[in-house]
Parts: sequence; C-alpha cells; structure tokens
Amino acid sequence: MSDEEKFSKPKVSSGAQKQLDKAEAEFKEFDSQIKEITRDRMSAVPVQDSEPQTNLSQNEIRNSKDIYLKPHKTISSREKFNERFRDDYNFAKEYVQFIAEHKEIQGEDLDLWTKPFPGMPAEEWIVPVNKPVWGPRYLAEQIQRKSYNRLKMNENVQTSASAYGVMTGQLAVDTKVNRLDAYPVSNRRSVFMNDKGF
Repeated sequence: MSDEEKFSKPKVSSGAQKQLDKAEAEFKEFDSQIKEITRDRMSAVPVQDSEPQTNLSQNEIRNSKDIYLKPHKTISSREKFNERFRDDYNFAKEYVQFIAEHKEIQGEDLDLWTKPFPGMPAEEWIVPVNKPVWGPRYLAEQIQRKSYNRLKMNENVQTSASAYGVMTGQLAVDTKVNRLDAYPVSNRRSVFMNDKGF
C-alpha cells in the first residue's frame, strides 16, 4: 500500500462531503481568528477588577513584624552585566513594602524565579502572602505581571453546528485575569487626614 493510498480522503456521499467541506471552512475561519489575536491586542485588554484578599488596617500594618525577603536559591550567570542599565538596576533592586496575594490558590505562598537584567543571577523567591513584606521592586513588579487572558466566544453572532461540535460566534479576548498580585503598602498618613484618621 502506497503512502498516497494510506492518507487519501475517504470516499463519502455527496451530502456528507458537503458537511465535511463546511466544517473544514469553519475550522479554517476559527484558526484564522486565533491567529489574529496578537500580543498587542491581548495586552490592550483591561485587567479584571478584583477585591483584595487582605484587608489590614493602618494600625495592623504599622504594628506588623517587618519581614525582609531574601532569595531562597541563586544560580549565577555567565553573562556580563551591561553598565548602561546600572541606574535602572539600582532603582529595581530598592526594597519596597508590599502585600502579595495568590488569586488562584488563596493562602498558598508564592514560589517564583526572577532575572530582571542580563548578567544578574537567577533567584528563586518564596513570598508569604496576605501580610506586609519587604522585597526588591523587581520582585513586586514581576508578581503584578502574572496574569492570563480569558478568551470567550461572542454570543451575539449566529450559531452553526458541524461535525466538530457547535460553534457560537467569534472568538474574542474578554478580560485579563491576575493569577498573582502585589499591592504597595504605605505607613504614611495622608496630608488630608487629621489625628482621627479623616
């Protein structure tokens, strides 16, 4: 048996062939819609609003124990650091206070790796959640960037059935959802507040 005979299309009735052709056209349209979703289009989607898991008062934050994070593991780099980025590096490595949250598995500590600049070592961080911690700015920013795009079918367009199932409308990028999040913590009181907090 030759390769052409193995992979040739099966012979079906004309009605079934029309349905197969229609399904193939729908699949190609769906595939082209997926390919049209570019990184720019996905990054322009707004982040879905969510309530913070941690609701600490200013007194609780002020009285909390200061936790300073250090890398759990470090892997050195053979790359040479580009000195043109020294100012950016000095800004990114400043310690800032933030509260990290795990939106997918609430209460579980974050375990992630960072390497903000070439020439820096890769660092593994274990970040406790739902409490104020001190860590480098690049760590907090990386936690904030952990999100995914939620895709959905637009319900306003016609529904069509095919051999591959039921397809409804067009594919659209609905929202961006944060998996992890980090909120800045401030112990400073506002200029507009009096001694009673208002």
